[in-house]
Amino acid sequence: MICEYEIAGLRMQTGDLICTTDGDGEDLKGQFWRLVGKLIPGDVDHIVVYVGPEGRCVEAGATGKVVSFEVKGPGWNATGMLHQRGFLDVLHGVAYPLEGRGLDEARATEIREGVAVYCLEQARLGKPYNLNFLDSATEEAFYCSQLAYVAYRPHGIDLNTGKGVPKIPGTESIIFPQEIWSGCRHKQARG
Repeated sequence: MICEYEIAGLRMQTGDLICTTDGDGEDLKGQFWRLVGKLIPGDVDHIVVYVGPEGRCVEAGATGKVVSFEVKGPGWNATGMLHQRGFLDVLHGVAYPLEGRGLDEARATEIREGVAVYCLEQARLGKPYNLNFLDSATEEAFYCSQLAYVAYRPHGIDLNTGKGVPKIPGTESIIFPQEIWSGCRHKQARG
């Protein structure tokens, strides 16, 4: 089943990717996450997979494992979701990995459903966080953008584009959140 949802005026369907920037507010927790975000190249620091229904999402993040959580309401309220995610961030926008690929509706639906099933299964299993960013092929542990990459890969969609990130020898296998943003059609949130 393909679900639709809207956050901050940005429409999403199952499998679309919420892109965020680390940090939120001026408190100590927000400042900590903003500092973490400075270590990641680009404006986008984190990727969340929208699966539905309603505001249901999956991410690999601060809890140390892959989790499912709920966005409640029309906006991105990181403070309100802190107890579910252990993480503070600001909505940057939504990336649409399937747009512009010339897919017919049946194939797009198949991919969206496959991505959602895969991500929800990783959350159900409580897969750990992958601290080895160079090992983006593993399915034993995940970092945020790697989860999206691995979920889309069997469907012939490669999110490891290298777009929008500096070319640093030895880092080609890292899936950076910014390269997913830069490599997909996207819409930025209004600031």
